[in-house]
Amino acid sequence: MSTYTAPLQDMQFVLTELADLEGVAALPGYEEATPDVVQAVLDEAARLAQEVLAPLNQVGDQQGSRLADDKVITPDGWRQAYRTFIESGWNSLAFEEKYGGQNLPWLVATAVQEMWHASNMSFGLCPMLTQGAVEALILHGSEELQDRYLPRMVSGEWTGTMNLTESQAGSDLAAVRMKAVPEGDHYRLFGQKIFITYGDHDLTENIVHMVLARLPDAPEGVRGISLFLVPKMLVDDNGEPGARNEVRCVSLEHKLGIHASPTAVLAYGDDQGALGYLVGEPNRGLEYMFTMMNLARHAVGVEGLGIAERAFQQAKSYALERVQGRPIGAQTADRAPIAHHPDVRRMLMTMKTKVEAMRALVYVWASALDKSQHHADQEERLRHFGAVELLTPVVKGWCTETGNEVASLGIQVHGGMGYIEETGAAQHFRDARITTIYEGTTGIQANDLVGRKLLRDQGHAARAFIDGLRDIDFDVLDGVGRAVEAGLDHLEQATDWIVNTAQGDPRLPAAASYYYLSLWGTVIGGWLMAKAALVAQQRLEAGGGDDNFYRAKIETARYYATHILPQSGALLHTITEGSEATLAVAPEQL
Repeated sequence: MSTYTAPLQDMQFVLTELADLEGVAALPGYEEATPDVVQAVLDEAARLAQEVLAPLNQVGDQQGSRLADDKVITPDGWRQAYRTFIESGWNSLAFEEKYGGQNLPWLVATAVQEMWHASNMSFGLCPMLTQGAVEALILHGSEELQDRYLPRMVSGEWTGTMNLTESQAGSDLAAVRMKAVPEGDHYRLFGQKIFITYGDHDLTENIVHMVLARLPDAPEGVRGISLFLVPKMLVDDNGEPGARNEVRCVSLEHKLGIHASPTAVLAYGDDQGALGYLVGEPNRGLEYMFTMMNLARHAVGVEGLGIAERAFQQAKSYALERVQGRPIGAQTADRAPIAHHPDVRRMLMTMKTKVEAMRALVYVWASALDKSQHHADQEERLRHFGAVELLTPVVKGWCTETGNEVASLGIQVHGGMGYIEETGAAQHFRDARITTIYEGTTGIQANDLVGRKLLRDQGHAARAFIDGLRDIDFDVLDGVGRAVEAGLDHLEQATDWIVNTAQGDPRLPAAASYYYLSLWGTVIGGWLMAKAALVAQQRLEAGGGDDNFYRAKIETARYYATHILPQSGALLHTITEGSEATLAVAPEQL
């Protein structure tokens, strides 16, 4: 397995030239995010990712986490790495100072998270889940719960989980059966949850579970779900962990990938019930979950980016070293590395351009999130929040699907060696596969994009967003501008078709939703690549920069415009002409 090197030059380019780091740093509360501070943060994160986390990636895959004597044991080196992680303050990066955080923008945290997931996705999942639990507690927890739990969760001394899924209730949370019985100022929880990432482990002395359950008098369906905080170890009045709560790990799932990440089946209340505390108001648990869903789904999109970057780096390294055959048209009989073969170049260029498009999208989304929360002007906050809402399913769905594609291409570049576990290429593919399922499958993201984000306002917000993308003139870039304009036209036509068709048969837009989401990702990715090329051309004309880097930016945009963006026309055709064919065969005839 090749080593991981954080792509700091491209990260900095996207942060400053596409995601408006300067504008984010000028927002109230983010004044400390100066260029020097951000550069130092990225350099230190790269060092940890490269020197500590990346070497453990294959170790974790081979050993996995295991359950022995009712204890979950993480792989060799995991505990030391996590200790280094929290002692360096990485868990607290984007949280407010009043909770013990460092108050840096989510834009900066996103770049750092990319490094965690690229270097060691199984490790990066632990702080990612803690981040979600912290966000839920900040948004909806009582002051007492916040004071008791947030300082150690923000620091990473205690980790957090999200407990949604039950065996009979996957994505259908209306079927949740776990019950919570009132008892004084707390509750007793009874039931079982599955697929709980880092549901138990040996990295910290306490784990704080955020659990969906039903009160005895709760109404049926999603309106009757409440959110509870249930610690693994009960916490005394001094904030110290004491007796063990009635939560235990029944088993660990045997998974295709992310072997080092312990995915637990948790049992609550074998006897008297697990002691828990209500978060927010009764019967509003699902609503609370959705308030933090944008951040969680973006985080999974970053996973797709990270694993794709790692797969690309490994494929490129192998292609530059693996000598096989003579290059076509070569005047010498000497064999050469396979990177000289045109089809291998095609695969590497596809991987490179898609990774760069994904990075631009997830960073720009994070910038919009920061502005939606911190901009001084309310109208601007609302405008950026609208972009966050619209693009969240695209970030999650398209980046994870693309991450799977890039990881698969990485195996193909290796040829037969890619199918051999020792090279490590197969691990990236196996690890990437969960990302399209986490936090709602791609189909759920696509339905959200069509049903909630598009049809709720008859496409007004989507059309306004598309119109905003037409403000930049890319004609100075040969062919790129025309490809972007065609892609935007296709996206607008697909939007109109879905809005109009939904009025007659709502099944047809649902059947087209996956392709519509793919169209959004493909076109926005192309627009961002074109914008990057435009900036690169301006920098070349100004002189004084890294000419090779800027020229490569222009060429990758041209590759995307000629190889990836033309797919928008085919996607439009499938959306408008293929939906009826999807539904023509009855389920029992399949």
